[in-house]
Amino acid sequence: MKKMRVGAVVAVAGVAVAMTGCASSSGGGSADGDTIVVDMWAGSEDDTKALEAQIEVVKEQNPDLKVELRTAPWGDFFTKLTTNMASGNMACVTGMNSGMLASYTDGFATLTEDDLKTAGLAESDFAAGATEILKNKGELYGLPFDVSTMLTYYNEDMLTAAGADLPKVGWSFDDFESIAEKATTGGKYGFGIGMGDFQWQALPIAKSGTQPVSEDGTLQLTDKGFASAAEWYSGLVTDSKVAAPVASASDTGWGENQYTGQNAAMAVDGTWNAVGYLNNDAGFKAGMAPLPTGENGNLSLILGSGYGIAKSCENKEAALKVLGSLLSKDSQDYIASSGRSYPARAESQPLYFESLDESYRDQVEEVFEAAFENVQGQYVSDNWAKVGTFVQPQLVSVYNGQASMDEVLESAQQQFGN
Repeated sequence: MKKMRVGAVVAVAGVAVAMTGCASSSGGGSADGDTIVVDMWAGSEDDTKALEAQIEVVKEQNPDLKVELRTAPWGDFFTKLTTNMASGNMACVTGMNSGMLASYTDGFATLTEDDLKTAGLAESDFAAGATEILKNKGELYGLPFDVSTMLTYYNEDMLTAAGADLPKVGWSFDDFESIAEKATTGGKYGFGIGMGDFQWQALPIAKSGTQPVSEDGTLQLTDKGFASAAEWYSGLVTDSKVAAPVASASDTGWGENQYTGQNAAMAVDGTWNAVGYLNNDAGFKAGMAPLPTGENGNLSLILGSGYGIAKSCENKEAALKVLGSLLSKDSQDYIASSGRSYPARAESQPLYFESLDESYRDQVEEVFEAAFENVQGQYVSDNWAKVGTFVQPQLVSVYNGQASMDEVLESAQQQFGN
């Protein structure tokens, strides 16, 4: 079984964890029927309304339970979660993006097969690979409500004007390089280089077929295959010059902004932004494709977020029922039909495509199906968050030719590899 998985931060998000995570004084709902609190992100009024609609499903399916939704911006999440976990006062049902799961497993109960039965769920309810998202070292700490992976987005108008081919399902890294070179013309670039963890790692992982962490959670940034592919990636700026160097470490969305600003013809980003790119404000004709295929296949990571049960929860059975309703067909159908995100529950996924505009519906469905065909849960080390915090600002120096990718990866390996 794959170990130590991590998921993506959703595009507009904040995880809500109130400073007091329950209606009772100890842990989010007691055995005598106190309110079960659900803490989850809400970055806007629309996010809150969508969550409230799902909570209504929970209440309809569990009329005997008292359920309360609490939301807060993403920026407050980790501070409050750390406080709640330390005090044993997490909400019974707490939202978790698995990018940080390795740092917070002490606060969540592991879910057994019997727990899933109590919730009315089974791992087979979810799309292939989806339950890897909230697993760590082989243990299941939660279940996902959405799934995502990384794609290549392109500006069809720019590529056509440059006489370049369009990326498509099954394209290769040779195709990628050829397209990027042709599209680098007239002061514009073929590719927007990534700064975010998922954005810069996606192509090196796909090209090498190797993750920067091994399956058992050992950091392997200097693995020959991954390091070589990462060096190739930085060379898109310094060697082939098909991507612009990054101005500042604060430009965390550099590649994506270069793309939406029509300064770069292609960029890598998550499926969660698919509709936004296809309906871009600039009005250019956008398209998308899976990541290119390398010599070792086209490895891509399955990402996402979900819910877990607090270890401190005094009414675990009730909390599991709430979890089951939040991830039930009715709730997942709502998410899919709204087009807000791609649901984790397999039977609900077709409704997502039906919610899309007919002008690009077929393309999205074809690309999603191909992109999710060969996904793997991401492996992370226990201090993976520190690795990202160290590497990200160093990428500016790498892309400006002041340091090599090999040097940065070697330094991170030495500091965080033990």
